[in-house]
Amino acid sequence: MEKILILDFGSQYTQLIARRVRELNVYCEIHPFNKIPAIDADTKGVILSGSPSSVRDEDAPVPDLSNIKGKLPLLGVCYGAQYLAYAYGGHVEGAPSREYGRAMLTVVDPNDPLMTGLPSPTQVWMSHGDTITDVPESYKVIGSTENVKYAAYHIEGEQTWGIQFHPEVYHSTDGKQLLANYVLGICGCSGSWSPASFIETTVADLKEKIGDERVILGLSGGVDSSVAAMLLHKAIGPQLTCIFVNNGLLRKNEFDDVLDSYKGMGLNVIGVDASERFYNDLKGVTDPEQKRKIIGRDFVEVFNAEAKKIENAKWLAQGTIYPDVIESCSVKGPSATIKSHHNVGGLPKEMNLKIVEPLRLLFKDEVRRVGKEMKMDSRLLGRHPFPGPGLGIRILGEVTPEKVRILQEADAIFINGLREAGLYDQVWQAGVMLLPVQSVGVMGDERTYESCVALRAVISTDGMTADWVHLPYEFLAKTSNEIINKVRGINRVVYDISSKPPATIEWE
Repeated sequence: MEKILILDFGSQYTQLIARRVRELNVYCEIHPFNKIPAIDADTKGVILSGSPSSVRDEDAPVPDLSNIKGKLPLLGVCYGAQYLAYAYGGHVEGAPSREYGRAMLTVVDPNDPLMTGLPSPTQVWMSHGDTITDVPESYKVIGSTENVKYAAYHIEGEQTWGIQFHPEVYHSTDGKQLLANYVLGICGCSGSWSPASFIETTVADLKEKIGDERVILGLSGGVDSSVAAMLLHKAIGPQLTCIFVNNGLLRKNEFDDVLDSYKGMGLNVIGVDASERFYNDLKGVTDPEQKRKIIGRDFVEVFNAEAKKIENAKWLAQGTIYPDVIESCSVKGPSATIKSHHNVGGLPKEMNLKIVEPLRLLFKDEVRRVGKEMKMDSRLLGRHPFPGPGLGIRILGEVTPEKVRILQEADAIFINGLREAGLYDQVWQAGVMLLPVQSVGVMGDERTYESCVALRAVISTDGMTADWVHLPYEFLAKTSNEIINKVRGINRVVYDISSKPPATIEWE
């Protein structure tokens, strides 16, 4: 399978480069600059990412390009371009002022293959504190801005280019064209990597890898685990057994609704209602991390007990997607804190199961495209992400069955309201938080002293950063009124207008 290799120097935009390459229907992989995989015949080109570092730093990232530069098409972006200049005899200095934001690029050489079809001038996005002040003799300028002479260059005699701007971001208006020139033109990729081709190759690989052995998969009702289940079902049919655990912290009617939706998909699903166990173990617990650990531990133990009933199971399937893979091997290393509720993170080693991850190459939007290609229900594919600990981390303080009931009712009104108003698909994630706050209210002629809930709705692409959604005032007013009138125990509704960072999407 032809691919583009992206070497990561720690830039916030590295994943975005990969997404743009994937949008050209070309498969690509991100690897840390200091862990370059073997270069094989399938590797059609290499992209060097940006970095928060300076090439002039004593501990600056230094890649080994001995098997790449001059042998394969190579494109340096921002730090990558500065490194290719600095390491081979050019000069990089601190810019008089940080070059950040929009700039107009003049195409100096419209005949250069990287510049093909780009208008001149064209808007690009700069984000660097250093700038190239001199380049070796073989480096030919092909694009400049008012303040940056060496905004784009080509090394004569080899297929190596450098650009000091970011073509992958939205603000570079012709960035997609430039990346297409590189990936499809210079690297010669066919652009044939599609959901259909992914399904075909993945199903064949799964059949070969698993053979006639049995596989267990923990379903959550979400997009990733559902699409993973369908791919495995296509490959091995009845050899797959799915386990769906009700921890009592799901949305209203979700346990039954999800089981019903899977019936129509032909999957072999075992539903386990362990609500009472989770409620009992959460009694009196208020610390968020302790709640997460209890919920994660109980899930593991319930799942393990059910899995042991399945004879000859040799594989555990996970809905791991590509951002998870990237994070675990990034330049910055694994996350300092792995969330303790991750459904498969703590399964006992004595289960002795091999791991299979059908979606580990895909971003979330690609997972949805694969599901759509397999004719899966659009409502399931369009579902918002839902946290592993469920409503347990949307109830601030102690979790009780009565609080779960109250929150489920309020949440159902909010989510159903978003659907009815045509707003659901415009939101990345939405939910209601039950706060440990009571306030005075008036209902009829009576004084009330009841709970407050916060509505939360955010827009995001990957959950790493998020902004609050500007929902219409009329919708918020209607939702607030309906929750207060219909859900006994709530007399006040507020709307969370915090972005991530500094806030998180969930409250706990």
